[in-house]
Order: sequence, then C-alpha cells, then structure tokens
Amino acid sequence: MRVHVDAQKCQGHSRCYALAPELFDIDDYGNAHELNDGVVPAGLEDRARLAQANCPEFAIIIQE
Repeated sequence: MRVHVDAQKCQGHSRCYALAPELFDIDDYGNAHELNDGVVPAGLEDRARLAQANCPEFAIIIQE
C-alpha cells in the first residue's frame, strides 16, 4: 500500500499528521506530505485509511 498527499488540494488542516504521524509530516504551514516515499509499513494500513477518511479536502490518495 502507498499513500500520496495531493499538494494542490491540501489546505493544512493536519488531521492526517494527528492521526498517523508515522505516515505523514507537515511543513511550517501545516501542509502535509507523505513519509517513506509513501510506502505504508505493514500494520499501518488502517491508520492510512483513517487519515484518508478524515481529510476534509480529499487530498490523500491510497494505492493498494
């Protein structure tokens, strides 16, 4: 599984980072980007889906 944050859609709510700091990081403005080149480590798939479901801008894309 891989995650990607669409920088054009991200508005800096930082919900993904709050829910899954192992998968996302934020810049000084709160805009998120994926860690580990977007690779989701085993066991964190549910966190990736939770972050996607809680993104108000639908900026998180999951590839399975």
